[in-house]
Amino acid sequence: MTTENHKWLDDPADLNGELEGVSGLPLRHAARVLLINELGHVLVVKGHDEDNPSRSWWFTIGGGIEPGESPRSAAVRELLEETGIALDENALEGPVMERTSLFDFYVQPIVQHEMYYFARVNGNHALDRSGWTENEVGFMDDLAWLSPTDLNESGLEVFPQGLATIVENLAKNGWDGTVITVGLE
Repeated sequence: MTTENHKWLDDPADLNGELEGVSGLPLRHAARVLLINELGHVLVVKGHDEDNPSRSWWFTIGGGIEPGESPRSAAVRELLEETGIALDENALEGPVMERTSLFDFYVQPIVQHEMYYFARVNGNHALDRSGWTENEVGFMDDLAWLSPTDLNESGLEVFPQGLATIVENLAKNGWDGTVITVGLE
């Protein structure tokens, strides 16, 4: 599946009833990167709930797609902004996964449709948070390379659900061309 022939959702009703009762919520499109190093660790962000700072979680690198931007170009832009790591769009495989989620972002319920890309990197990459926006600084706490075991044993929520298994499979086998589709999470 390529991005060029992917049908983007224009309305939550396009999810065939999965979002029944939440129509009228903002719909945001996002692109994310599953960046895995030679040790099989994935680069993730630790964030917290601004309204409940005791609630923290790990999530993947990425964010909103800007007007006129392709999901692939958004993924590499977000990777650079959030980590300082520059990749060419051609280094990304996929999308390997797509997911739709419903969550609060700055106290506003949002429906987000995400495309996930996969890339491998070798060597030690210095991580740079200087590209974080004011919003990101407000809820993002740290960047870390975590193994699947680290993710499972962190004691924190991990998004998307099942990330440790997905990372383990990609690290071991690479991408087989199958797009994992996760419904409303």
